[in-house]
Amino acid sequence: MSPSMIAPVMEEENKKYQKGVKHLCENGLTKVPTKYIWPEPDRPILTKSDKLIKPNKNLKLPLIDFAELLGPNRPHVLRTIAEACKTYGFFQVVNHGMEGDVSKNMIDVCKRFFELPYEERSKYMSSDMSAPVRYGTSFNQIKDNVFCWRDFLKLYAHPLPDYLPHWPSSPSDFRSSAATYAKETKEMFEMMVKAILESLEIDGSDEAAKELEEGSQVVVVNCYPPCPEPELTLGMPPHSDYGFLTLLLQDDVEGLQILYRDEWVTVDPIPGSFVVNVGDHLEIFSNGRYKSVLHRVMVNSTKPRISVASLHSFPLTSVVKPSPKLVDKHNPSQYMDTDFTTFLQYITSREPKWKNFLESRKIHHV
Repeated sequence: MSPSMIAPVMEEENKKYQKGVKHLCENGLTKVPTKYIWPEPDRPILTKSDKLIKPNKNLKLPLIDFAELLGPNRPHVLRTIAEACKTYGFFQVVNHGMEGDVSKNMIDVCKRFFELPYEERSKYMSSDMSAPVRYGTSFNQIKDNVFCWRDFLKLYAHPLPDYLPHWPSSPSDFRSSAATYAKETKEMFEMMVKAILESLEIDGSDEAAKELEEGSQVVVVNCYPPCPEPELTLGMPPHSDYGFLTLLLQDDVEGLQILYRDEWVTVDPIPGSFVVNVGDHLEIFSNGRYKSVLHRVMVNSTKPRISVASLHSFPLTSVVKPSPKLVDKHNPSQYMDTDFTTFLQYITSREPKWKNFLESRKIHHV
């Protein structure tokens, strides 16, 4: 085929991928297209027959009982949170008080959104990162050289009255279920912030707590359809989260992996729990005491997986820097001040990988 004939074919192929992996699967797929095949060193390891690799391990994250956090056992729970944030960058929260129906309804309505015809879902497709609602695919469908096996629906959620009218109106109960979920996760986040600050020996009424209360909230629904060759691709590549804290609700299908002691380990999903992880902003704010940790998502060949991440941080106009209470002559500032504009400029100019953005903000003391 001549070069002049190849270009239109390639363009047509790319258009097909831009419609999302769910659309591809709906049209029948028995093999993973080349666009989704990761280089060998980056691929997940699903076989135990290869002697050069270790079998996958499952990890039980530290458990935080929210009821105990609010009771007389609080000092012990705070110590557990501090240790989890230093060692794993992740923990799981149970007995969080969010009514069972709220989380179940959210997973259910999100499943039904992704079951809508492509024409309905595609109304929200946009490459504008500041759009109040954005349906997309992969990690960054404009910049990614290799696509990941994921479609997403991203909803700006605070202040809720500003964004709610833009959210999908189909399924008919989507807005009401998602709004209740967003409100209740925000309340949980605010209580978690007070605990995190206290674990850092910072007063819960600190200026940072007030800023975070008025900060950004983005709800990201992730859909990972069954994949015919899961050993060749990833649902999401290794990354850390940009914000302060992420609260993740999962269905009962495992897929989340974190990098722990230089090995990828699978997090056991606990029904009804939330996985909470440290974001880049908390690593900066804690002056490196708490670590945002690399995580990725595996896919499988039999079951679809849905997860809902509620990402919380400072207002988009804020400057993020180490807390003055955690900086002194013995512990100088480890990170440059940063803001959302700097982050957007960074990720729109290159493919986001690993913890590269956070690394770019580090101060290297001589």
